[in-house]
Amino acid sequence: MKKKLLILTGPTAVGKTSLSVKAAKRFGGEIISADSMQVYRGMDIGSAKVTREEMDGVPHHLIDVLDPGEAFHVVRFKEMAEAVLEGIYERGRLPILTGGTGFYIQALLYDIDFTENDADPSYREGLEALARTRGASYLHGLLRERDPGAAKEIHENNVKRVIRALEFYEKTGKPISGHNKTEREKASPYRFAYVVLNRDRAELYRRIDLRVDAMLEGGLLDEVKRLKAMGLTKDMVSMQGLGYKELLSYLDGDTDYAEAVRVLKRDTRHFAKRQLTWFKRERQTDWLSLDEKTEEEALKELEEILFRRELLS
Repeated sequence: MKKKLLILTGPTAVGKTSLSVKAAKRFGGEIISADSMQVYRGMDIGSAKVTREEMDGVPHHLIDVLDPGEAFHVVRFKEMAEAVLEGIYERGRLPILTGGTGFYIQALLYDIDFTENDADPSYREGLEALARTRGASYLHGLLRERDPGAAKEIHENNVKRVIRALEFYEKTGKPISGHNKTEREKASPYRFAYVVLNRDRAELYRRIDLRVDAMLEGGLLDEVKRLKAMGLTKDMVSMQGLGYKELLSYLDGDTDYAEAVRVLKRDTRHFAKRQLTWFKRERQTDWLSLDEKTEEEALKELEEILFRRELLS
């Protein structure tokens, strides 16, 4: 019998945090964060990290476990998440994978092999230098020449994934897009419900703008100043997150404050759109609209999905 797994995902600002906590309390679950930024200690406001009060006693995993100077990638996420899953199953609880990083969710759900290859470190360093000197767009152009499929899937601003795809091609002579396609077609080792939360696009964008305003009022700029004083820079994985890189550009004198905020809101809306595009490509998903629903009504609909997917009996 395959082990149970509930995935509760959706675009940024859709309302995942609150509903996931309510679901965990209703269905006896523990939450595993599938977020590439909430894993870092001290990066609370910009990552919209769940607070102790919001957790409401529900165990949360993979939050505040790394320092901002450490690298976090899909391979590390998968290893850490699988270790957490073992403990949750031993306790007889339902694991609820919550967050908006679809790439991480996919890797865990289908046990995809994203093992880091042993490419020459100097090759990676050379690509990182190119990204700094020639820009992300230039690096993405190199990927388009070698692996058009991967270039179509990976946004040019995701320098980390672009570099990994170029490394894979350098080492194997084969496109990583083909490798990933084969891996994605694997059957999941879990009995799962993959639930994508959604809202009307205009309402989602309104919530995004309100969230950015709340982050700024809550001290996001001071948070970025503190991280900068700790020696964190733009080329670090942790500082590539939305909110951090834009305000770091302001602090570095590359733009003014008003423009940094405008770009942050615009890029967050674009990010939400890319998230939705990703989730629409995934298999066996159940979409749950939160428009004109109370949280109790949303929970009831979620419960029906869990019965249908045989996670509840």
